[in-house]
Amino acid sequence: MTRKIAILGATGSIGRSTLDLIEAAPDRFEVVALTAASNVDQLAEDAKRTGAKLAVIADEALLPQLRQGLTGTNIHAAAGSVALAEAAAGEADLVMAAIVGCAGLEPVMAAVHAGKTVALANKEALVTAGALMLDAAARSGATLLPVDSEHNAIFQCLAGQSGDGVARLILTASGGPFRSSTAEEMARVTPAQAVAHPNWAMGAKISVDSATMMNKGLELIEAHYLFGVPAERIDIVVHPQSIVHSLVEFADGSMLAQLGPSDMRVPIAHVLTWPERMATQVDRLDLLAAGRLDFEAPDEVRFPAMRLAREALGAGGAAPVVLNAANEVAVAAFLDGAIHFPDIAALVERALRAMHEPAPRSIDEVIVLDAKARAVAARMVAEQGA
Repeated sequence: MTRKIAILGATGSIGRSTLDLIEAAPDRFEVVALTAASNVDQLAEDAKRTGAKLAVIADEALLPQLRQGLTGTNIHAAAGSVALAEAAAGEADLVMAAIVGCAGLEPVMAAVHAGKTVALANKEALVTAGALMLDAAARSGATLLPVDSEHNAIFQCLAGQSGDGVARLILTASGGPFRSSTAEEMARVTPAQAVAHPNWAMGAKISVDSATMMNKGLELIEAHYLFGVPAERIDIVVHPQSIVHSLVEFADGSMLAQLGPSDMRVPIAHVLTWPERMATQVDRLDLLAAGRLDFEAPDEVRFPAMRLAREALGAGGAAPVVLNAANEVAVAAFLDGAIHFPDIAALVERALRAMHEPAPRSIDEVIVLDAKARAVAARMVAEQGA
């Protein structure tokens, strides 16, 4: 059977890789909806090329341009947050949730409420609303499949096992471009240096998160919700080669690892056809060429973001929302040249210490809290630059 696919965030790096796989196997997939934030020309081109039924641009001011780009087709053009949610909850069998940041929360939840199979490439949704999302999935029968290479690796290693048989989850981290840098060197890091990841091709925000290792902290929170494992049984190890994507240790002492090339098409292909497998054209992993696999402990002094994420998960309540929102603001400020690289984690820690809000009880409350945390973080950025 042909699987109907909606891609939320089709013009980003995950969206591009997803389209690459789908277009290589046209007999297996039908694209029913594509969305983008503002890259309207690329969205129109992709929609026409794939024969999508619906194209949605988040920026409502760009709707006329999208309609112009789709002139002469039967593709429906729409814009705005309501249209994004409708695309997520529409006729797709599988929704690729690849909108970066908290902006992806509402459409992801729309897909969950509709009982879809949701391929989660947006870690912020689970970080900010993990319990709410799991409750909604349990009620609707939605299936959550992890796309992040680390969580997809754990998902493959678990192969349905859970509970007391799982002793420990081990997330691997490349260490980013500054793994061996001193604190003094990191104080002089430029945005261009921070987005130049040694192993992976990613967007700017995710690349900076990798450089600060905040991505690993967010992944720890995400793993807790995805796999029901407490934080004290989730470890992080630095693995510079990015060949072992994560590991699971079981109660009997055995350990399983998932290995593969540093290519996001591998985990994307896994979720697109799960529980089956599809052939891909990615470069195969050559263990002889790799030669060695190294592992080392992460340095939480030079990279405090991991500690902050673990503390936020332990504190619960509003803390994970504040952590994520403040980090998004801080990363944007760094990319704009308003703060220095070490200031990212420092600003997140200040926001966490400054805000003591009750736990959000609904997605609307998550969104309100997210906006409040962003305002607090933005004020801190402004004060620092004053």
